[in-house]
Amino acid sequence: MTEKQEGVFRSVDMVLTEMFIPQEIARDAVYTLGDTGLVQFRDLNRSVQKFQRTFVTELQRLDNVERQYRYFNSLLEKYKIPIYVENLDEEEEYETLVCENGGLTPLSRFSMPPSTSVIDDHVENANLLEERFVQLVEASEQLESQKTNMEEFRYLLIAVERFFMSDGSDFHNFGDIENEINEDELESGTLAPSVSYLTGVISHEKIITLEKILWRVLRGNLFFKHIELPDPLYDPKLKEKVQKDAFIVFTHGDLILERVKKIAESLDANLYQVEHSSEPRSKQLSEVNGRLNDLYKVLETTAVTLEAGLYSISKELEGWNKQICKEKMVYQTLNLFAYDSNRKTLTAEGWIPKDELETLQIELKTLTSTLGSDAPAIVNVLHTNKTPPTFHRTNKFTKAFQDLCDCYAIPSFQEVNPGLATIVTFPFMFAIMFGDLGHGMLMVMVALVFVYKEAAIGKMKRDEILDMAYSGRYVLLLMGSFSIYTGLLYNDMFSISLTVFKSGWKWPASWEVGETIEATQVGVYSMGIDSAWHGAENALLFSNSLKMKLSIIIGFSHMLYSYGFALINALYFNDMVEIFCNFIPGLLFMCSIFGYLVVCIIYKWSIDWVKNSKPAPGLLNMLINMFLAPGNIQEQLYVGQAQFQVFLLLVALVCIPWLLLAKPLYFYYNQKKHLHQPLPSSDYDLADVTVEEHLPEDYDLSTDDQNPEGSHGENLGDVIIHQVIHTIEWCLNCVSHTASYLRLWALSLAHAQLSTVLWSMTLQRGFEMDGPFGIFMIVFLFAMWFVLTCAILVIMEGTSAMLHSLRLHWVESMSKFFKGEGTLYEPFVFSYNGFE
Repeated sequence: MTEKQEGVFRSVDMVLTEMFIPQEIARDAVYTLGDTGLVQFRDLNRSVQKFQRTFVTELQRLDNVERQYRYFNSLLEKYKIPIYVENLDEEEEYETLVCENGGLTPLSRFSMPPSTSVIDDHVENANLLEERFVQLVEASEQLESQKTNMEEFRYLLIAVERFFMSDGSDFHNFGDIENEINEDELESGTLAPSVSYLTGVISHEKIITLEKILWRVLRGNLFFKHIELPDPLYDPKLKEKVQKDAFIVFTHGDLILERVKKIAESLDANLYQVEHSSEPRSKQLSEVNGRLNDLYKVLETTAVTLEAGLYSISKELEGWNKQICKEKMVYQTLNLFAYDSNRKTLTAEGWIPKDELETLQIELKTLTSTLGSDAPAIVNVLHTNKTPPTFHRTNKFTKAFQDLCDCYAIPSFQEVNPGLATIVTFPFMFAIMFGDLGHGMLMVMVALVFVYKEAAIGKMKRDEILDMAYSGRYVLLLMGSFSIYTGLLYNDMFSISLTVFKSGWKWPASWEVGETIEATQVGVYSMGIDSAWHGAENALLFSNSLKMKLSIIIGFSHMLYSYGFALINALYFNDMVEIFCNFIPGLLFMCSIFGYLVVCIIYKWSIDWVKNSKPAPGLLNMLINMFLAPGNIQEQLYVGQAQFQVFLLLVALVCIPWLLLAKPLYFYYNQKKHLHQPLPSSDYDLADVTVEEHLPEDYDLSTDDQNPEGSHGENLGDVIIHQVIHTIEWCLNCVSHTASYLRLWALSLAHAQLSTVLWSMTLQRGFEMDGPFGIFMIVFLFAMWFVLTCAILVIMEGTSAMLHSLRLHWVESMSKFFKGEGTLYEPFVFSYNGFE
């Protein structure tokens, strides 16, 4: 078995394979490849329309089944019936598959593919179930519509009868008129047949509109009354319950009444015929009540039948949908293959890691022998100049850090992967800005919950925020751990210093009130900032100076090691032009200015200026005067400083034309086009793998959906323009990027000050109170302090520090060496999103 390549510092070596698969085992072969997740297939039918491809009929049938399953799922959601999801055995091996929509259900590896007869049964059952449920739902909706009409008519009859029995003064409030009226008491309220009126029910929102329109159209020649119904009624058009009003309109003449009817119907009012006499209205009410009772019974029976059918499929629907989803993915992949109808063979091409080639052969050979196929599946390796996709092997710990880099851009094939160094530098940069022992411990505790309960949380349905925290649980763990370390260095725990070691400063034994006192240094604190600085008047001045200079040192170190990756890339790709024309002058320019500044900071720290009775020189003014007044030193830092700074300034100035002209001159004198960094040879040595290497005579390597790196050249004009832009960017970025690292100091200061203010405004005031009230206030203020600490200092400040750390990696670090022109390796693997 071939030893697996690490694939962390650089991407894994890839090969382009060609597979000849007999038609009778093609479906099972793709199922096997979907379980292994090894091959990223290329589309060999790009010139063929999707509806003209070989397996379009099968896909149409499966699409219809998925539509039917989505319909079943919508019914389950409508009737609030949960979908049964089988609990996964924790002892079995499952892999959480990832795709663009996220939130995937784990699928078991190496499951046996279902037979075609099983899929046919799913198709037939889906058709039968859909027909059955459509009939039940349509019947239920028709019954609901009839029930709504009957209930509207019933309320209308009661309201009209009440109006006829009274003077109409209380008609605006329905009240308990339904209980006050019974059929035996309907003896009065008979109208003459010549009276013209119209009754109906309309939405409560439109009743005022109807009244205004009628008054304007009929010029006030009407009598209009309405009443709000006591309960909202189901509206078949809106598919929801709506509050409605019953109304009655009296006017003169049939022509005017017909006009009123058209206006009411235009506002979606339901009109009903109410008898003039009390006795017929009583019979109408009796008939409506009887029909309503029958409708209630039929509706209940229909609902019970529908829910029983939905409960029966709720236990199977998830499993059915998984099988159909996998079957659809198989045929979508088969449509990427070239089909030879004469030989009954499918031809596939795809990228695969070189060290997985033997695994692919073994899987296909095992499948062929299991199915008893006479024609074996053949795997060939194609020699090509196409750029392979980028594949970095990750685990559950390194995946989140790799995703942070991939969100910016995918590394080019075989270039240095920034994700490896990010594992350390990202949480460290975060911790410099977030350094607090207490806050770091809170973050570690939250991360440990996600780590130790990752199996249970992984099976949960998570929202976007919870899913981000779970996916980055190891990032949170390292960020909290590094924050504990930097909190020890800063000697900060919830803004309070800890006296862990013996202080290196000694205060006077006695002093007078109001007297300014100074501590005497008697030693050196063992680790980090001395606790004696806490509470001192110049504590902020000291910490600002220290953290600002540390930010410059850490920033330069971060950029310098990142720039070293550019040299590693150039050596790996054997690009000597890049080394001598870009890397060396760029390095000299950066080190002659900002590297010199870092050395001066460290050298200044190493000198006891108080003992030497000399004022410490200002390094910022020194750097400014280095450019504005070369050779003029106001406060000397070391002997020979003026001459050395002039030399460094000349080196920096020489590097500018070096960067600008070296590469164009090289191209000019060699009279050839400059190509991008060349790919490593794809002519892999496969002596350790038994394969058949064969290229068909009609195979065309000139077409591909990827442009190989180095396939397009540059003329001299392009090189000149590129170098001008690169020189300007490099010189400006050396200044701006170094200054950008001062955010480490600024955010650290802001975090410490916010923590101090929160402590002094809450718990410190509680400790200053005496008596029982003081105890109560301490408890109350502690709860307030803890909530605000978690919400503001941990969550909000932590998010801010994380984003700033991410920016330092994407812009300041990765711009020094990272090309990011690769394409992500996305092998065909079964994934499941559930019901979208």
